[in-house]
Amino acid sequence: QVQLVESGGGSVQAGGSPTLSCVASEYTRDYCMGWSRQAPGKGREGVASINSDGWTAYGDSVKGRFTISQDNAKNTVYLQMNSLRPEDTAMYYCAGDMVNPYAASWWEVNEYNYWGQGTQVTVS
Repeated sequence: QVQLVESGGGSVQAGGSPTLSCVASEYTRDYCMGWSRQAPGKGREGVASINSDGWTAYGDSVKGRFTISQDNAKNTVYLQMNSLRPEDTAMYYCAGDMVNPYAASWWEVNEYNYWGQGTQVTVS
């Protein structure tokens, strides 16, 4: 079972541009990977996904500001966050699964089976 470990969170000023990293314990080249977030008192929100062909998908609230990418040689997925806003404050989770990259719902990160412990991002 793949294990995922996130890093890169912390306290950031509005407008900042941190990058989150997610390292997988094993080869994830054939996985769909993504990021989800959960703010206090709210449900989990899919942020970004990337499939094994490099296709990407983004939630409406982050489209144009966040970029997901992956380095298969390092089994690592990144989330570059730009122009952060206070409403981006949340626990950010990395997730992955061996989902058919051509399925209609490949980008539904909240349906993936493997999850990290999360990294907190606080924007003030």
